[in-house]
Amino acid sequence: MVKPPAKALMFQGTGSDVGKSLVVAGLARAFTLRGLKVLPFKPQNMSNNAAVTADGGEIGRAQALQARAARAPLSVHMNPVLLKPQSEVGAQIVVQGKVRGNAKAAEYQQIKAGLMPAVLESFEHLKAQADLVLVEGAGSASEVNLRRNDIANMGFARAANVPVVLIGDIDRGGVIASLAGTKTVVDVEDAAMIHGFIVNRFRGDPSLFDEGMRMIAGFTGWQPIGLLPHFAEASRLPAEDALALNSKPERKPGAKIRIAVPILPHVSNFDDLDPLDAEPDVELIRVRPGSVLPADADLVLLLGSKATISDLQALKSAGFDIDIAAHVRQGKPVLGLCGGYQMLGKSVADPEGIEGPAGVNETGLGLLDIETRLTDDKRLVAVQGQTADGASFAGYEMHVGETVGPDCGRSFATIEGRPEGAVSASGLVSGTYVHGLFADDAQRSSWLKRLGGEASRLDYEQGVEEVLDRLAAHIERHLDLDLLLRLAR
Repeated sequence: MVKPPAKALMFQGTGSDVGKSLVVAGLARAFTLRGLKVLPFKPQNMSNNAAVTADGGEIGRAQALQARAARAPLSVHMNPVLLKPQSEVGAQIVVQGKVRGNAKAAEYQQIKAGLMPAVLESFEHLKAQADLVLVEGAGSASEVNLRRNDIANMGFARAANVPVVLIGDIDRGGVIASLAGTKTVVDVEDAAMIHGFIVNRFRGDPSLFDEGMRMIAGFTGWQPIGLLPHFAEASRLPAEDALALNSKPERKPGAKIRIAVPILPHVSNFDDLDPLDAEPDVELIRVRPGSVLPADADLVLLLGSKATISDLQALKSAGFDIDIAAHVRQGKPVLGLCGGYQMLGKSVADPEGIEGPAGVNETGLGLLDIETRLTDDKRLVAVQGQTADGASFAGYEMHVGETVGPDCGRSFATIEGRPEGAVSASGLVSGTYVHGLFADDAQRSSWLKRLGGEASRLDYEQGVEEVLDRLAAHIERHLDLDLLLRLAR
């Protein structure tokens, strides 16, 4: 029996951070629960929060969450163009999971048209495997100044003949104007691709916006898909955009463990924090330059970085190096993940100019007797192992660079029989290239006990699944999914 061709539907936004990623994730789970084979797709993404795929590449974290919602293995084709902002060299361009090079913003505007064939190839690859492909746009559909050579929004929709639903965010205000204004400013043929709209993040009595929905439909001629109330549990799902780090974290006055996390300009893979945030006995203190690390922190945690040398310089300029040294002198631990691991050593060298000018050799924090040399060979692999205390973990490596030195002789972990990471002679300072460490319940429990708390009572991964199910139910209640299926083609 010949499989009928897959349908597709694209979700674009009136602006960045209007909730596109979350809506697509919820729809992916909802349609999957209806028995459809759903796959997510984002032509172009910009994020330093990425995930390792089953086919040996990397994609944006939002597409990884959407694939999880669809109960599908991760594929590089779900996000064929990924831009990862760095420092002086601009953004790293990842095409179908592999690094293609670097470009600054103006350069990329000239390059991106040449990436459309790869985007369309990946889209067709997914369509051959699915019943429904849910496509997420990037940024704003109304950025008409960037329409030429566009591959992320209307440029893709037109090239692939995919109908569009536009999402507006009522929480930020002006949603009627933003939706109606998009119809006004976009090209007539682009506007013809938009068939419906969603008003997202509503708070209060929905009947108060009935007239607003009718007005938007009247101004635009688009069909209302639904008014979607704010989903409070969204914060329990991995965030893609570093904008999430700007939101004020919940205070936990009764928390037994305080973890200080310096937030540096090029922080990456910050979803490493999510499992710790979910622990009721853990308070994460995110500290930006201009503040000091709290003296009563039980652990200092250095996250990954897309520009290790630049972030190391920023860390020292902020005086965090002095705070971290004082923390260690008090006999309290420090853990570095990936780029944070590299910063803990004696030096980070960039002889080939991977992150900026070639030949830079930056002095590290000197808390681990190791040295790192950045290389263009990027390691992308899922891993399983155990730390020296016997606690298991499952995670992934995503890094450039080779790290060597005497402290590597005291490995942080063992992965498939090989030593990984480093531990100082005092045992207080540790570093590892493994991301996703704290998502493993056994590993997280080990750290909580080491820091004076109790073993975790959370099943973190099951908790994410339950939130996705509740998100799907939320979307089923408030959006017209049957209409969305009729609009898809």
